[in-house]
Amino acid sequence: MRNRLIGTTAVAAASVIVLAGCSNDAGTADDVDFSATPTGTLAAWGFENADDVGTARLDYAAEQLSDVEVQLDATAFDSQKFTTRIASGDVPDVVQMDRRYVTQYAAQGLIMPLDSCFEAQDVDADDRWYESVVDDVRYEDQVWGAPQFYQPPAIILNKRVMDAAGVTADEIDTSQPDVLLAAIEKMYQESGGVPTRLGLDPVSTGQSALWILGAGGQLTDDDGVPTLDDPSNLAGMELLQRINDAQGGFAQVKSFTDAFDTFGDANQYVTDQVGAQVNAQWYPNVLSPYLEQIDIEAVPFRDSDGEPFSVSGGQAFVIPAGAKNPGAACAWVSALTSGEAWNAAGEARAATRAADGGANTGLFTGSPQPDQEIREKWVTPSGNEGFDQVVATYYDVVDYGTSFGSSPAGQDIQNELNNAVTAALLGDKTAEEALADAQDAAMRAYENAVASR
Repeated sequence: MRNRLIGTTAVAAASVIVLAGCSNDAGTADDVDFSATPTGTLAAWGFENADDVGTARLDYAAEQLSDVEVQLDATAFDSQKFTTRIASGDVPDVVQMDRRYVTQYAAQGLIMPLDSCFEAQDVDADDRWYESVVDDVRYEDQVWGAPQFYQPPAIILNKRVMDAAGVTADEIDTSQPDVLLAAIEKMYQESGGVPTRLGLDPVSTGQSALWILGAGGQLTDDDGVPTLDDPSNLAGMELLQRINDAQGGFAQVKSFTDAFDTFGDANQYVTDQVGAQVNAQWYPNVLSPYLEQIDIEAVPFRDSDGEPFSVSGGQAFVIPAGAKNPGAACAWVSALTSGEAWNAAGEARAATRAADGGANTGLFTGSPQPDQEIREKWVTPSGNEGFDQVVATYYDVVDYGTSFGSSPAGQDIQNELNNAVTAALLGDKTAEEALADAQDAAMRAYENAVASR
């Protein structure tokens, strides 16, 4: 789901209204008997454009909560709409959002901690979800969301381009910048200074946190305070600068990649516009119809020590403070994120793939047990050895995940980091200046978020 992002000032203003409007009478987790049998009407906001996976999980949860009527607002999450709804008293019982928002709303008192909910449902958060995933929604020693999905990044290789340039998979190693740059330069092609083929598309802004954290940087401290100006963040910025400069500069790279037919028949692997590209786990699904036209493998992104590395982006369900039916909300999100629900989704996806003849790449649920169960039951050889190696690589790297860092300014930190990377790569600011400005903006957002606590 793509979330519309709003500025810090708008978030802060909306939050002041919300807190002033609901702080006296909003329900809290302490007021709720989460062990009671769930009944009544449940107002849920999420599952925009639900596919076979989402529909199967919704059906499973409905079977478990037969006395609950779910009224689903299946529209995209919107920060301003969320705070406006709470301020007006139109409080949903469950909201699905990007995990980067969760701690922000926890710090503002707009959502409930879910520890007592999980206890009533016999859910051990650290057992149900990967450590890095649950750490995304952990704040002040409490868990504030029920996570779903974790689609780790890796580097998908175009073997046709690499073989023609004499580049091997071992050379696409983000822990060895000089080796990586030499491989990029062998594969890069241009015409009149304009790229016609990238050796590596680093997805500089979309994957900025991956490069910064993988090179040993940190976005927050242990308390969630922004640390964008930490000197350790320079290594990742400098590597991105070198990769882009080796391919005509960031402006040229960005213009070239913006024109990719990423989801179409002329995608960058079919047309050999990349030798390699950083991609999240969902992208092999896009490539699966083109197995006869592409020759791909994958390697993990590696940290500065040479170890596989990934970051744990995804979504979560939260229960707003003041929800009218939090008991049913608790039972519903527990059912939706259970192993049984995910296995029902895995079966639905298998049926879809049997009908369309596509390759099954599995589901990356955010939970280790259903991930493995679905893989063992439904992920079978596609007949394309390279594609199967890509799928296996993503399963390999999922265990190496790290949290972006749980912070009351989480979304603003990501936005400001992207702004800093863009400014530095364009040459508008030095890396130090860009990160310093980003830190100032992120700290303002952080201070606004925690002011009410």
